[in-house]
Amino acid sequence: MEKPRQGFAGLCNISFGFFGIQIGFALQNANMSRVFQSLGSSIDDLPALWVAAPLTGLLVQPIVGHLSDRTWLGRFGRRRPYFLAGAILAALALLLMPLSAGLLMAAMLLWMLDASLNISMEPFRAFVGDMLRKDQHTAGYAVQTAFIGAGAVAGSLFPYLLDHLGVANDAAPGHIPDTVRYSFWAGGAALLAAVLWTVLTTREYAPDELAAFGEAAEAQAASSARLALRSPASGLPWIAAGGVIALGVGAFGLEKEVYLLAGLLAAYGLATVAAVLMARGGRGETMLASIVGDFSGMPPLMKRLALVQFFSWSALFIMWINTTPVVAQYFFGAKDPASAAYQQAGNWVGVLFSVYNGVAAVAALAVLPRLSARIGKLRTHALCLIAGAAGYAGFFIVGSPTALIACEVGIGLAWASILAMPYAILASSLPQAKLGIYMGLFNVFVVIPQLLVATVMGSIMKAFFPTEPIWTMAFAAATLLVAALATLRVGDEAA
Repeated sequence: MEKPRQGFAGLCNISFGFFGIQIGFALQNANMSRVFQSLGSSIDDLPALWVAAPLTGLLVQPIVGHLSDRTWLGRFGRRRPYFLAGAILAALALLLMPLSAGLLMAAMLLWMLDASLNISMEPFRAFVGDMLRKDQHTAGYAVQTAFIGAGAVAGSLFPYLLDHLGVANDAAPGHIPDTVRYSFWAGGAALLAAVLWTVLTTREYAPDELAAFGEAAEAQAASSARLALRSPASGLPWIAAGGVIALGVGAFGLEKEVYLLAGLLAAYGLATVAAVLMARGGRGETMLASIVGDFSGMPPLMKRLALVQFFSWSALFIMWINTTPVVAQYFFGAKDPASAAYQQAGNWVGVLFSVYNGVAAVAALAVLPRLSARIGKLRTHALCLIAGAAGYAGFFIVGSPTALIACEVGIGLAWASILAMPYAILASSLPQAKLGIYMGLFNVFVVIPQLLVATVMGSIMKAFFPTEPIWTMAFAAATLLVAALATLRVGDEAA
């Protein structure tokens, strides 16, 4: 048996919830630096405050992927319970964020918001693979990318539109402007409504139906069998690397956030030791052993695509952290977060983010399918990444805020491809029975570069460009070029 083909309405219902999830991400990405600075943070402290977001993704996505592969709640399904639980928690975080009384509260709510968005987002990636035939994967992820772009446009434009409707865009020091406050509240309602639409309009295939489609039998060897063949000493190099980095923080005067990177490396080493011992003791199907075993046993194609994701998302996270202070300082002449010019710059960043997301929404449906059919998925992805690098480089060339829109077009092409092409390639090559965990592990390579940017970029900027944040855009352009080169080395089987 084959899965039924989904029409366009079915493709939309499957991914419509992502429209709401991306509204949440867009509000977070475009406004959290502004929120932190409005509450008294300096630009040097922004990377540390942003660490919460990628750290939660690193922890949450593999766990949710592992659990959702093993969940079946009858009429409530496999992935949909996670969609709904994450959406409720994210809506609550968006409701409370504008009421933050200080930096600590805002940072904790960012942690909650990002964890909740990840709980909803990760199963959506696997949901496309669950619901669609392999020959519809590209179309499914293209539609998902279109909804991501549309949701991000809506989320990014909220403060700008409210400002033009007369809502107060200025606030006293230590307070958040009403434009941001109302945007978060409206975004929370939209997020919950969109996810509910997907939950109520889709029916997941039961385990026996998936077995009838023949996909459940595609699972690879058990992770416990792979782990049992390894030595517990395989985790020691990770622990040693963490120790070396921790010692380097004091020796080279690095930012204290680098300790987090050291701790994560050491923690993975300890997890590897524990997982191998569990597998050798006959307890290899525990969550920890399964996740570590699947991570170490990723298919070769997935490993090569993971390298592409690593460099691609490094550039994106640099952009999300630094665009507001860069635009404010270089295009609005404002460094003071309490000034009216800085708040205008914050609104304009929302417009710029809506442009690249709007371009991504259109490109996902109108450009990527045609281009990939003509030159292949890998060349298409590499070309779009190069366009994104040109967009970042354009920050050094253009001379007005309006001209930055041209830069966002290139960034939008890269964003569309980053959201669609790697997942379309990957979903068609993975065993369906482990689609959730592998998608969760693949997204680790979205999170790790974010942690590196949040922990290392501050040290680099402080040492070489302490008052010139625009150089972060040069780093973003360079990493996208490296990602484009890595794409061409993925292999002919993914072309």
